Amino acid sequence: MTRNSRSLVSPGVMGRRRFLERAALRGLGVSIGLPVLESLGHKRISAAAGNCPAGPTRMAFVYVPNGVNLEHWRCAGEGTDYRLSRTLEPLAPFRSDIQIISGLAHRNGFAGPDGAGDHARATATILTGMRPRKTAGADIRVGISVDQLAAAHIGHETRFPSLELACDALRKSGPCDSGYACAYSYNMSWRNEHQPATPEANPRLVFERLFGAGRGADRAKNLASRNAHQRSILDFVRDEAWALQRQLNVSDTRKLEEYLSGIRDIEHQLGRFDLALAAGVADHQLPDAPPPSSGDHIRLMADMLVLAFQTDSTRIATLMFAHDGSNRTFPEVGVGDGHHSLSHHENKADRLEKIAKIDRFYAEHFAYLLGRLQGVKGADGRSLLDDSMVVYASGLSDGNRHKHDDLPVILAGRAGGRLETGRHLLLPGERPMSNLFVTMLDLMGVEQNRFGDSTGPLRAVLS
Repeated sequence: MTRNSRSLVSPGVMGRRRFLERAALRGLGVSIGLPVLESLGHKRISAAAGNCPAGPTRMAFVYVPNGVNLEHWRCAGEGTDYRLSRTLEPLAPFRSDIQIISGLAHRNGFAGPDGAGDHARATATILTGMRPRKTAGADIRVGISVDQLAAAHIGHETRFPSLELACDALRKSGPCDSGYACAYSYNMSWRNEHQPATPEANPRLVFERLFGAGRGADRAKNLASRNAHQRSILDFVRDEAWALQRQLNVSDTRKLEEYLSGIRDIEHQLGRFDLALAAGVADHQLPDAPPPSSGDHIRLMADMLVLAFQTDSTRIATLMFAHDGSNRTFPEVGVGDGHHSLSHHENKADRLEKIAKIDRFYAEHFAYLLGRLQGVKGADGRSLLDDSMVVYASGLSDGNRHKHDDLPVILAGRAGGRLETGRHLLLPGERPMSNLFVTMLDLMGVEQNRFGDSTGPLRAVLS
């Protein structure tokens, strides 16, 4: 068996920080980042690098479209003495890991002088806090998003400055909503006021980006070879994995085995995804359509996000369950009507009930993401969720009236113990959602007194 010195040398040979960030199992055309393993000195290196004992803080943003059924979303009570609503019951296992925030708004989402186009504004403002220029042409403008501002400051510390994911097909040009360009509807992340950070909707492409080595053409060639020979990506790093395991203690050996087993499970899911679309894809080209089931798609993308955090490939991510204005149907929960059409419910009971089912469907999949984050433990026994901030939100509250105030917002994770959890935070009056972002940026080590339409930090979320 051979050993690649680039990935298995000791910290004394390679710079401590570089080893922590770049440690990987490498093979022909693949590079599999390693999770935190105490046997390799990860815990000690993290402390030496000046990080808090909880390790680096990570943040993610999850978007759900078209507002919610407010009657079934709102929780009774406040503080720690509250009751989870019908919609949020799937989050019961994570009650102590979340805070539900009521009273946040995006005033720049409202019509003002711009008239119709609330769905485009909902997505465009959610992470920027800024009013998008109403145009269907190339002269788009909104503002840098909170994730990209953080990436500009700390993104150099990881392999990818940030990771942008989506769960429905993208439209990159032309008008989409009442004179607004499609760029506004399909992008929640913006590198600057004119350039969106376009998300990737194909889980196979995300997997190859995370674990492939070399340029895009090299990764595609390696995938074609693996497909032709029915080989797993793990087959290319088997010798290195065996050599590494001999250096690990019992706990880390089990952790590595679980991690590699998780990668293989994802490969199997991707294989089913590929087969489902094979009829329309020739010569082993990468498919460009989403998986047949929206639930499968969301879970696959959640798995990718967790893998990226677990291997410290990035510390900043966004995940759009769907773009605002999405008219997706939900046969998984017996809803055959389009979501956007239902959101204009006119207070009709049957439509509101179907919206409640969709809201709960999304909440269940957010719970899946939190469970995956909670299941990954660091060298000190803390979970990824403990050291993360994960925002779950929609840019609309009531889709029927296109309201952008009292937004449905959940903040999950503790940011290394600096966030209060296990409560319903009922803010007095209305606060800009951008205030929350000012506080999150500070927790990421980014000094920013103002962001979007903020009026100051939201210290109420802190422990």
